[in-house]
Amino acid sequence: MQSVWALLSFGPEGWGDDIAYGVLVTVSLALVTLPLGLLIGFLVALAKQSSEASMRLAGNIYTTIFRGLPELLTLFLVFYGAQIGIQQAVRLVRPEAVVEINSFVAGMIALGVVFSSYASEVFLSAFRAIPRGQYEGGFSVGLSPRQTMRLVILPQLVRIALPGLSNLWLILLKDTALVSAVGLTDIVRQSSIAARVTKHAFMFFGVACLIYLALAIISSFGIHAIERWVGKREAQR
Repeated sequence: MQSVWALLSFGPEGWGDDIAYGVLVTVSLALVTLPLGLLIGFLVALAKQSSEASMRLAGNIYTTIFRGLPELLTLFLVFYGAQIGIQQAVRLVRPEAVVEINSFVAGMIALGVVFSSYASEVFLSAFRAIPRGQYEGGFSVGLSPRQTMRLVILPQLVRIALPGLSNLWLILLKDTALVSAVGLTDIVRQSSIAARVTKHAFMFFGVACLIYLALAIISSFGIHAIERWVGKREAQR
């Protein structure tokens, strides 16, 4: 029987390389999903506080759907359903064409829309916490609506929304494990393969747990550093 260190070693005899690659895929997926989710969430929050009833309705429908659906089901809908839809559309132009959605892209889109649906509520709460006088003050000194948003509102919005967005980041980091269900070689999938091959399921899944905990701890340090930086910037204003 191979020792624990031999199984976790790097090289042809161990699984260290495979698990390390899974960590890289997991972190990469979370990092590319984050800006997508933040952007969509911010736009949805703007829509939900718009004066246009149709925009508010569209924003409410969006958040209701993606907050109500299980993340795994959303992933399957994107990976399988979107693939079928795109393929049918492409075949209208090129009947022989075959379209396949990469599992990484499917995971990014699915996790991005779920993240954005929750982030929009965080942004919306932050918008409502900013006094209306802040907008009027920007307009009174000659700033345009866009300049007021960029120079006056956004700095305050970031400070208010940061704690909620930080929690969503940690949730996103854990939700990346779902993408192993569509074949992405992340931490969970690599650990699962190693467990099946070596029959050491408890050890490899235990290692996966420790890796996720380590990523969460590192993220917490990073979040605290960002909060201190934002606090200093706000104090200097």
